[in-house]
Amino acid sequence: MEIAILAGGDSSEHSISVKTGTEIMQWLNKAGYKTHLVILKNNEWFVKNGKDKTPFDRERFEFKNGSRNVKIDYAWNAIHGTPGENGLLPGYLEMLKIPYNSSAPLPSAMTFNKYVAKTYLKQFGIMTAESELIRRGKPYVIEEIIEKVGLPCFVKPNNGGSSFGTTKVTQAESMRSAINKAFKEDNEVIVESFVKGREVTCGLVKTRKRELIFPLTEIISKTEFFTYDAKYRGMADEITPAEIDEDLTKKCMQISSEIYEHTHCRGLVRVDFIIRGNQVYFLELNTIPGMSRESIVPQQIRAMGMTESEVLKEIIEDTME
Repeated sequence: MEIAILAGGDSSEHSISVKTGTEIMQWLNKAGYKTHLVILKNNEWFVKNGKDKTPFDRERFEFKNGSRNVKIDYAWNAIHGTPGENGLLPGYLEMLKIPYNSSAPLPSAMTFNKYVAKTYLKQFGIMTAESELIRRGKPYVIEEIIEKVGLPCFVKPNNGGSSFGTTKVTQAESMRSAINKAFKEDNEVIVESFVKGREVTCGLVKTRKRELIFPLTEIISKTEFFTYDAKYRGMADEITPAEIDEDLTKKCMQISSEIYEHTHCRGLVRVDFIIRGNQVYFLELNTIPGMSRESIVPQQIRAMGMTESEVLKEIIEDTME
């Protein structure tokens, strides 16, 4: 089977996605698949093989390898941000009837929008921090926002990842510049209350055969919060399995499973939480989590005694049925 690993995309996470796609290609090769790394950037799609770039026909979903047309049978969506994580690419693959690994268009779009995801999940009793949404071009009153969410608070792009454009605000005077910074990444900004506690994350996947909920990871950032540097430049300790109470561990896993069901997700996801006392606060859900070898979900897979290759193979077999 010929598999296209779709990576890159049009957000600030482009290079992180390429790294994820490169690792996934190696794991799928070990699982016995024929893989091709396809990079997307704006309207350009090309197959990357070392330094060589071969145009990719996105309408026929094929490319030329010498005199041979390579027809793609399956797409692995490895794009963080747009168009992979916000539902655009899944929708396109649905139209072409190309099987793929990730969540369908609606769950992807809904969970990528932080404010929509939190608002939707509240009706199921999922606890979240207080939040306020600001849209580009619409008036807002900083004093009213602070009255609702308090200080300190987080200001971040509503549709975005890897902490790009995110600021922890401790003084009212800093709020406007933080909002403007977030607007550089997105047309919507979410302002959230700061919940002091322990940050944990749970990776999981459900197939027709079974549910795999991986061991929790606790993130202890060496920076003020889990910034880009903390995530990708070693400025955080990631402890897997997390050294937290067994009952709290089970509670986080159960809530992760419920969120997966409520949002109708598919494939590998990662759910992030803050634990304060015995309360578990939902932060966000990643339908295309980072998958470099150092990323959190691969750490959790190995801690469970499994390999990345066997988990990815199981996902492909499940989504081909």
